[in-house]
Amino acid sequence: MNTSLKTFTHLLWTVALIAPAWGQPPVPPRPANPPRPGSVNYVEGQASIGTIPVIPAAIGSVVLEKDQTLTTQAGKVEILLTPGVFLRVAENSSVKMVSPDLAKTTVELGKGRAFVEVLQIRNENDIRVDQNGASTKLLKKGLYEFDADHAQVRVFKGEADLFAGNQKVKVTEDREVALNAGGKPKPQHFDAKAAEDEFYRWNGLRSGYLSEASVSAARAYIGPGPGGYAPGWAGFGWYWDPWFGVYTFLPADGIFWGPFGWGFYSPFAVYYSPYRFYWGYPHAFGEFHYPYGHGFPPPGRMRR
Repeated sequence: MNTSLKTFTHLLWTVALIAPAWGQPPVPPRPANPPRPGSVNYVEGQASIGTIPVIPAAIGSVVLEKDQTLTTQAGKVEILLTPGVFLRVAENSSVKMVSPDLAKTTVELGKGRAFVEVLQIRNENDIRVDQNGASTKLLKKGLYEFDADHAQVRVFKGEADLFAGNQKVKVTEDREVALNAGGKPKPQHFDAKAAEDEFYRWNGLRSGYLSEASVSAARAYIGPGPGGYAPGWAGFGWYWDPWFGVYTFLPADGIFWGPFGWGFYSPFAVYYSPYRFYWGYPHAFGEFHYPYGHGFPPPGRMRR
């Protein structure tokens, strides 16, 4: 047998051996510590909890505990709050974990800026960000900005109740509130497009990466066919994706669209392929595909 034929034969055997692994991805292992409010999900640059540096290798195991403060220098950090809610802290900022409970989750922004992206919020959730003597309760899915240095709260999308002293103010989409003004805080319109600076765009990138990770993780929770397509699937929540090295959010069913326009996919949505495209064979919405559906169309192919 010549060298070329031996090489080709070896390639065929290799493909045959690894095909089952391609057909059904294994459920990805998780870090030792399960996710909970305060879990650090991403770090870029310099950050610390107290005097202890937070490094990328610690992602998935470091938690901002009650009464601890995370401080960034030339760096940014992403923290999990409740399932579907991400807190992202800018450079030269500090945030304290006041209450890490799932039913009552409160953080305090001491200095700098932070964004909160909300993909899902339940009636039982009480999620608040305290700053400059005020407390903001997040009510709906959306995107919220907090700036302690400028005593300002902005709602890009969503709705919040702001409590300052004995005053309660409703803040809706494209409204901002100045917290250092005398009297009752008054929401004012702001130009959301003009406010899309570098930190805003970084938040959008993080949301996009987590969206891709949701498709990757969802595929690992798909089984061999109808009636068994989600081994170990326990519903919505945080799920670890080792290929992206993060916890991402998987809804219980369907697709959840975030404020940046990225989709977060349940195993069911990936399994039942939400797209129809041409790649030799047409695939329609609702068709059942083994071992999993297509969360995104392949590059360069037509989609409709």
